[in-house]
Amino acid sequence: MASERRLKLAVWAGAAGMMAAAAGAHAAAASPRLLVLCVLAALLCGAVLWRGLARLAPRRPQGVPELGIGLPFDRQDLMAASLALEARLEHAPIALFRIEQLSGPGAVTPLNANARRLLAPGRACASPQLYALLNAQPIDRRSLITFDTERGAERALVAVTALTLQGAAQRLAALMPVESELEAEALNAWRQLVHVLTHEIMNSLTPVASLSRTAYDLLDELHGDLPADVGEDLGTALDAISRRAGSLVDFVASYRSLSNLPQPQAERVRLDELFGRLDALLGPAWRARGGRAAFSVEPASLEVLVDPGQLEQALINLLKNAAEATAGVAAPQAVVSARLSRGGRLRIDIVDNGPGVPEAMAAHIFTPFFSTKKQGRGIGLAMVRQLVHGNGGTVRHARSVTAGARFVVTF
Repeated sequence: MASERRLKLAVWAGAAGMMAAAAGAHAAAASPRLLVLCVLAALLCGAVLWRGLARLAPRRPQGVPELGIGLPFDRQDLMAASLALEARLEHAPIALFRIEQLSGPGAVTPLNANARRLLAPGRACASPQLYALLNAQPIDRRSLITFDTERGAERALVAVTALTLQGAAQRLAALMPVESELEAEALNAWRQLVHVLTHEIMNSLTPVASLSRTAYDLLDELHGDLPADVGEDLGTALDAISRRAGSLVDFVASYRSLSNLPQPQAERVRLDELFGRLDALLGPAWRARGGRAAFSVEPASLEVLVDPGQLEQALINLLKNAAEATAGVAAPQAVVSARLSRGGRLRIDIVDNGPGVPEAMAAHIFTPFFSTKKQGRGIGLAMVRQLVHGNGGTVRHARSVTAGARFVVTF
């Protein structure tokens, strides 16, 4: 405290001396010798004042830099903040990519874990195709893009922004896959539509079928009271109406099942046991045609938490489609394999050696009412998607590396 008081007195003294020297210099302007002495005295007082002010100024701790705003900042705090920001970007729930240049084709670099995972084996089939899509997106606008993966086509929402870092202009692309969410919304919309349509149609068809059958029975009782040709024509017409109405009732009832699926009762299911039941049920029919249905699980202890009956029904529908697709093949074959894919997800592949799904129809095969078969109702694959989604999974048609169709079910 005493030393600080002395420093303050020295500062005041230096300031007073400089003021006095300045006043003396003004008064002695006519005498060069006195003027020089006044200037020297002012310099001496200025040195004392500067030294005192420097010693009174607060000192920063050693090793602590000062930011541009003049506030001291600890180097460890700065490093911790940088690491925290890097961790947030690394684990952000979207895929981030850097694109060199503000326009035109530029080198694309993944910036976080989600971006690298998207390009890993088992996800995007061709990274150049995805990079070309990202390069083609306009700045400051959201777009929905579709790219191929090993599990089939996947849609994602992408937004691109422009920025300049360290003098380098670049684009930042944020990509969020939304295929599962879009599928869930589409399924819910189809379920509601089918429910309304089937309800209204059944309300009208059921009395038509009943009344036409009653009228046909009454016509038999009045057969003797009507001209032969009139009675025959009425009987033919009423029978046709009754049969057609009954057929439509059955047809609409089959679609009603899409909107009335029971809630899944999940339990732990060993896949080797489930595949064993499928082999016992469907294997003989494949062998009778001179082919085979092969089942494999790796590892053998693989389990999944689903409704066993619903998963079994979904796989039966897929294998039924495979059997119909290979009807003209000399040695029909279907292979069903289960394994753990990247990220610990369960993957079930169903592959056949038929002609495969035409490229133009691949996007519509899961749509209710859509069928490539002459007598098809468009229920089988739509039912598969409902069953799989109801148990928390997804089902996709994927391009097969060989001839035939490939369906991928993941949980």
